[in-house]
This record gives sequence, C-alpha cells and structure tokens, in this order.
Amino acid sequence: MTAAGPMIPMLESDVVETSTSVLATHGRSFRLASHFLPRSCREAAAVVYAFCRLVDDLADEAPNAEQARHDLSQVLNELHGRATPRPLIRSFLDIMEHHREGRAAAEQLIQAVLTDLDPVAVDSDSELLRYCYGVAGTVGIMMCGVLGVHDPRALPHAIDLGIAMQITNICRDVREDAAMGRVYLPAQRLKDAGTSQNDLLNGTANDEAVTTVVRDLLELAETYYQSAEEGLRFIPARPRAAIVVASRVYRAIGLRLLRVHKGNPMHGRTVVPNAHRLWWVVRGLGAWLGPRVSGWSKYAPHQSDLHRSLSGLPGSNSLLSLRIC
Repeated sequence: MTAAGPMIPMLESDVVETSTSVLATHGRSFRLASHFLPRSCREAAAVVYAFCRLVDDLADEAPNAEQARHDLSQVLNELHGRATPRPLIRSFLDIMEHHREGRAAAEQLIQAVLTDLDPVAVDSDSELLRYCYGVAGTVGIMMCGVLGVHDPRALPHAIDLGIAMQITNICRDVREDAAMGRVYLPAQRLKDAGTSQNDLLNGTANDEAVTTVVRDLLELAETYYQSAEEGLRFIPARPRAAIVVASRVYRAIGLRLLRVHKGNPMHGRTVVPNAHRLWWVVRGLGAWLGPRVSGWSKYAPHQSDLHRSLSGLPGSNSLLSLRIC
C-alpha cells in the first residue's frame, strides 16, 4: 500500500531556515528537485539533507581523524539519547519518529563515513557497493520516511537510487578524491585496465585506463538507476515528481562526463550547465507522467542480485536488512 502522504511533524523554524540554506549552498541538484515537493516535505527533506551534510562535514573538515571520530561519536550519542541532541538532530529525530528504518540508516551512514577517515583503497566491486550503500543508499531509506512511502517493496529501489548517485559521484570526483588519499575505483578494475590505485594517488595513472574504469562504472550505475525507476511508483504522486527530477538531473552528470569528456574524469569535476539542468527537469516531468513511473505499467520486482554484496552489513539483523538482502 502507498500512503496518501507523509507524517511530517512541526519543525523548528530556525532549523528549517538553516537547513534550507545548507541545501541551497551544497546541493544544487537536490534543491532544484525540492521545488516539486509539498512544503512540509520540502522542509523535512532539507533537514535530512542538512543532517547528512553535518555528518560529512564533521568527517571532512575536522583538523584530524581523532577529532572527527569524537564528533561523529557525539552525533551517535545524540541519536541514541545518550546526550542532549542539538536542534538539527532533534528535528531529524522528530521526522524519523515513525520511520525506524530511517533511524537505523542514519547510524549506518555514520559508520560508513567513519571509514573515510583512514586512507581509502576500495578493492572490489562488492566493497564499492557496500560503501555506496553506507553513504548514499541509507539516504534513500531516510527519504522514504519524508516522502510518505510505506510499501516495503520501495526500500530496495530507494537504496538503488542512492547507490547509483554515489557511483556517479565517485566517477565525477576521481581526481579530487585521489588528492585526499581516497581511491574508490576498485583495485581489480584498475589493474585489469592497466593501471593501479598507487598510480592514481601519485598522479601517474594513465588517463585512458582510468577512463575505461569510469565508463564501466557508469554503466554499472545505469543498472541501479533503472532499478530505482521501478520503485518510483510507490511514492505519492506529487513528491514522486521531485525524486524523478532529482534522479534525472543527477544522472545527467554521468552522461555529460561520457558525452563531453568521453568518460575521462582527470580533466576535473564535471558540471552540468543550468540550461541542461532545466532540460533534464523537463525530461523528468515527462517521465513522471509516463506509465513506468506512475505505476500504470506492470511492476518488475526488485532483482535480488543487485544487493548480493550488501549481505552482512552492520545492523543486518534489523528489519531493514530483511528488505535489502
């Protein structure tokens, strides 16, 4: 069953204002899509985004890893009621009050971000997918609570949208990540292409080899985007438009990387021009009216193979794991 709408609590105006500003500053694609949400959903989505941004910033902007671990542990304490939550986290907990999967996902997000505090060298596709679930698939789960999605069949598809977006992110940011000592391109794929993670870190990686890996990963992302598309039907009609738009606009980053730069991420960060973003908004709204997204066509059940790598993740004894594995 798809609920008529989400259960959104009254949120503190100061938190909403600050969260909306964070979204406007750091989440251009998501801010554009948020305009299609009902006001209460839009405010709650901004708070969830600001919470996730807080977690990222505590990891990335701390003066050292020890301080980052301390600060992220403090967030966990606030989530568990072991410390008085700051206003943002208090509002986040209010939003997740009736969405226990979302609260569990928030904890998994923090655990995944903690792994970025050490040098990152992803070994395999399985490890990559587990990471993408931790930092982005979890956000898809949280958003289900914001959007009023109650059909359990939606969760795996929401996870897949997060995974797809994170793979897109990784392909876009290869050079920036390497400068921070992080290589998310799987070691085995790089080896097969004729280069290595060490080559990426020291700036000697062959561009053609890296491009080959990125092209293949963007193709993998497409598999997850397509799976996500099947789950859009479970979102109530109006907020569904926002998620379709967000999916299309973010997907456009990978497509532009392929079309303009032939899949070579070493030129720097790929940015989709505003005019092209608007084109993808129009495309998204067209898809929103189409049979697959609106639910007029036959539902294709989730492909369990897409989540084979997620088995055994922290918290896998929860209800959440029963729905993703």
